[in-house]
Amino acid sequence: MVRLLLLRHAKSDWSNISLADHDRPLNDRGWQAGEMIGRHIAKNALFPQLVLCSTALRTRQTLSCLLQHMNCEMRIQIMRDLYETSEADYVDLLTAMGGSATTVMIIGHNNAIQDTALELIGSGDIDLRQQLEAKYPTGALAVIDFDAPRWSSIMPRTGELQAFFRPRYLEVVSS
Repeated sequence: MVRLLLLRHAKSDWSNISLADHDRPLNDRGWQAGEMIGRHIAKNALFPQLVLCSTALRTRQTLSCLLQHMNCEMRIQIMRDLYETSEADYVDLLTAMGGSATTVMIIGHNNAIQDTALELIGSGDIDLRQQLEAKYPTGALAVIDFDAPRWSSIMPRTGELQAFFRPRYLEVVSS
């Protein structure tokens, strides 16, 4: 079995309109959400062996929030290919780069994160699937399991959605 963690970057800052999209940082809410997601990942032992992260500043800052909470060995690949690509590209990168990792995290952007989840999920909690389909907010994390021995064996619609975490709901739970 292999597990995929699909994380959309946390909320970014739009206050400086002269910044290129690639260079937008997290805003205060994004930093807080990143911390909440990091704590949640640690609390639930959702530790990846491999992280594939977009080169955009907001994705790298989201990753930095998580790293403070991860006491585990992992390989991190910062990849330009995850910026402004489609779900087909995300799936191709996953199958090519997943290697022997049993858990892989992709930190990227919408629409590719949401489209990748929808492309890969074939079963799981129907309510969570509908929520994911309706909106994949910033900082949201989908956990998808595959009954496959390696990443190169995964196929569309064969993943089982185990969880869909959103910072707004984590905030309510932790209050």
